[in-house]
Amino acid sequence: MTETTGSDAATRARQRNRWNATDLALIAVFAALVAGSALIAAVPVAGLGVPITVQTLAVMLTGLALGPGRAFAAVGLYVLLGLAGLPIFSGGRSGLGVLAGPSAGYIIGFVFAATAVGWLSALVLRRTAGRPGRGRPALLFAAAMVSSIIFVHGLGILGVMVNAKLDFSKAFLGDLVFYPGDVIKNVLAVTIALTLHKAFPDLLLRRVQTVRPAGPAAGSSSNAKAAQRP
Repeated sequence: MTETTGSDAATRARQRNRWNATDLALIAVFAALVAGSALIAAVPVAGLGVPITVQTLAVMLTGLALGPGRAFAAVGLYVLLGLAGLPIFSGGRSGLGVLAGPSAGYIIGFVFAATAVGWLSALVLRRTAGRPGRGRPALLFAAAMVSSIIFVHGLGILGVMVNAKLDFSKAFLGDLVFYPGDVIKNVLAVTIALTLHKAFPDLLLRRVQTVRPAGPAAGSSSNAKAAQRP
């Protein structure tokens, strides 16, 4: 009975981790969300040639809402479509030529940041399951900030150094202008993500909850222990 139950649990776990039509639709919707955020008027930043946009909000929300796999697919799809020629990068830019511009590192960083914050958010949701009020918002915000600092800002600075021919100190100082806006955008992303998780508990939680053995298995275990008692 225990082996059968374990096999059923493994089958359910595989089915749960397999993408279905809903997952594909979410990937398309969030890819469109990231693309749409690029169309909102950007604020130019002197020195780097990289504008301030609301894309970071959409990217981090994608990871927070979908988890690592689907977030990687959604933001990766956005980047691939832009590189293929659709004018969905900031300022209506498109094509492979973007990779030679100062924004290249930031655009590539979007994919990794969404994946990282998706993985971290899944970990946070797993650890705070059943007690979401105990630090979950702060932990999700920390996950978003760490992901954006390491990947968006880290790769962004590297891209500016390579393509704009700036040394590290100038690229780093120029990048600091993005931090205040990122704090605000990450707060908004976490707030929206928490609302989505509350309204649609299966959006991400179903992919991070641990599959527990069914009742018969637990009962068999209890019976076995009882049989061993004198």
